[in-house]
Amino acid sequence: MTALKPYCLLFILLIGNLIPQSAFAVPYTQASELKNRFRIDHMVDELTLLVQREYGTAPVIVILPDGSKWYSDRHPESVKWVDGLTGDMIKITKPMPGPWQLLGSLAEGSSIQKVSELEIEVEPIPQPLYQGERLKVTARLLGDGLTVRLPGLDFMVEWTTKFASHHKNTDANFTTGTIIVGSYKDNGEGLDEAPDDGVFTGKKNLNQPWGNYTLTVEARNNIFQREVSYPFYLSEKPIEVEIIEPEDKLNGIWQIQAVVNEEALKLEQTHFHFDIVGPAGLKLPLSFNEVTSTETLISIPQVTDFGSYRIKGTAVSTTVEGREIVLDLPEQFFNLIEPPAPPPSAEELARRAAIQAANEEAAAKEEAIFWILVVNGSLLVIGILGLIIWRKKQALNKALAATKLRLEQEGGEKEDVPSLDDLDLTMPDEK
Repeated sequence: MTALKPYCLLFILLIGNLIPQSAFAVPYTQASELKNRFRIDHMVDELTLLVQREYGTAPVIVILPDGSKWYSDRHPESVKWVDGLTGDMIKITKPMPGPWQLLGSLAEGSSIQKVSELEIEVEPIPQPLYQGERLKVTARLLGDGLTVRLPGLDFMVEWTTKFASHHKNTDANFTTGTIIVGSYKDNGEGLDEAPDDGVFTGKKNLNQPWGNYTLTVEARNNIFQREVSYPFYLSEKPIEVEIIEPEDKLNGIWQIQAVVNEEALKLEQTHFHFDIVGPAGLKLPLSFNEVTSTETLISIPQVTDFGSYRIKGTAVSTTVEGREIVLDLPEQFFNLIEPPAPPPSAEELARRAAIQAANEEAAAKEEAIFWILVVNGSLLVIGILGLIIWRKKQALNKALAATKLRLEQEGGEKEDVPSLDDLDLTMPDEK
């Protein structure tokens, strides 16, 4: 190895991770013969390993020249280690010179690559950039200017996009401050074309106040941190929409008014699509492709169901500079309310009064009958109870008289005979 000044050296172990693959290539057969060994020169001041493993396998074990071992959860404080499902990133300060070795389920076909610098490349956002624009921009992790590719790298590097207001009192974002507006992903979802191809695609929320900003894109993990910053201007929406109510809301035609800034967009290449969502599960698409003036009225198909309606719209157009754009338009809402019934006529009022009087009379009769039944029933119950008590008293009087007569005939001593008032009238009848 030729003499080198101390600098940060990056070792990368992966399948075709740097493009083009011909640069610094070591044949797989040679890597196999070395049994994943590599040598670190005594002039290397800092080293980073990027290791590709079989999916879901355990982190590698690093064997030092003196035979000692490092694990992902047990290593010196000078070592930074990030492990994922498909690889490891290991940063070593002042590495020990000599032969090193990696033990683990390394991906078949891996090769050892060497680069001297790790950085990020961020595609600049276009100007002018508009509020609500659906923007696709990309970023890459570079080693010696070559794209680093590693399955699972998306989970090992965190990308963050921020807008910082310049606080100009003439801008709408004067009091906005710094906001996180998105990130970059290499997962093949959304606007990202393919997973694990080394191209990270950004998704940004551009529904922010217009004005001057500084864009900052940061990529980081426990191993490294890189960022790119530059100023830009977020322009106002070039299209405004609103709902136009008809005079007759029930039978009239509702319309969408679209106002296009012809100084920003080409009218003949501006097209609209709306999705109307209403009550009872209504979903109605609406497209309009013939924009000939800055102000356009788009008729909404007649709606008859009472309730709330929501309209989500997008516009595709071409800027006067020739850039194709897609804009998410602000959601619009309107309500179709059932009109109040007309006041009743005199004949209708009289009919309602007659019906009410008849109902009140019927209710009064039902109440009178109810109370008559209650009173008569109560009297009947009282009469039955009185008859039962009277018959009990008659039976008791007869029993007392018979007892007294029997005692007199027997001539015996006169015994105290209980009077009628001393007897318990609750005694059962004679059987």
